[in-house]
Amino acid sequence: MDGNGRWAKARGLPRIEGHRRGVENVLAILDAGAEMGIEVLTLYAFSVENWQRPAEEVAALMGLLEHFIGLHTDRLVQRETRLRVAGDISALPAGARGAVEAAMERTSHFRKRTLCLALNYGSRTEIVEAAKAFARDVAAGRATPESLDWAALSQRLYTAGLPDPDLIIRTSGETRLSNFLLLQAAYAEMYFTPVPWPEFGPERLKEAVDSFRRRERRFGKTGEQVRCGR
Repeated sequence: MDGNGRWAKARGLPRIEGHRRGVENVLAILDAGAEMGIEVLTLYAFSVENWQRPAEEVAALMGLLEHFIGLHTDRLVQRETRLRVAGDISALPAGARGAVEAAMERTSHFRKRTLCLALNYGSRTEIVEAAKAFARDVAAGRATPESLDWAALSQRLYTAGLPDPDLIIRTSGETRLSNFLLLQAAYAEMYFTPVPWPEFGPERLKEAVDSFRRRERRFGKTGEQVRCGR
């Protein structure tokens, strides 16, 4: 969800105003995605690298997270949407962490739709932690080195139990993955747009999904083609 700060700067507004508008857009995209039949929506909300931003900006982002979750958990419940987190939320401030944990608890029984927030997330960190978890299981006799395959590794990733992404959208003109779902995105379709996140509304999402549905996915196998539309 890139471009919040640049969107604000272009309008002579403080960066935090761009982040606030970006948070507001989450609700519109969540509702639009549900109408399109999207069952799992993962939003890269805060990366492990984002801690390097100015302390005031980080504090403001954490405040926005706490406010957003606290204010809209009822909305998730009404829409039967489960909240999941990818990342290590133990490093989050107590208020934000408590709000997230409470929302996950209240929505844990829903399976119709899932909103997954990538918080304090970095794919390389995720992979290292999964490798450590498997090594501990080997040391404890619960696994053997030979039993390590993609299924075993994926069960130890932050996204365990969630499907791999079909489509990854990046806004604001950036054209790289930036440490996001590196393993899970092995066969995902990519969609890059110059539109900043605060302006990436439901119509923009529809354009991205329509583009996805027109594509053919081959999954690396010669001659195997799968239409994206569904």
